Amino acid sequence: MGYPTERREAVLKKLLPPNNMSIAQLAKEEGISDATLYLWRKQARNEGRLMPDADNSSANNWSSRDKFAAVMETAAMSQTEVAEYCREKGDRSRHIHCVRPVQA
Repeated sequence: MGYPTERREAVLKKLLPPNNMSIAQLAKEEGISDATLYLWRKQARNEGRLMPDADNSSANNWSSRDKFAAVMETAAMSQTEVAEYCREKGDRSRHIHCVRPVQA
């Protein structure tokens, strides 16, 4: 059974802040198998999107992949641009300063 792109995006969005749902919670709530949700998350990551591994949004609990992606996405940005990026990405990204190299 195929799901429309809009449905997939709406479901994946629940993995992100402010919801921070786990795959297990999301599978139960949406009636979609956890295997399907893991596949969708993997596909989103392959597209270069930040997708959390853990429910905790602290930068200390980010996967290495997410830390690297955050650094790459924000490397050329000014502080103002990073602040805007963080507002767009939600609470999870408020810790970017923890993983981003300090610029002179």
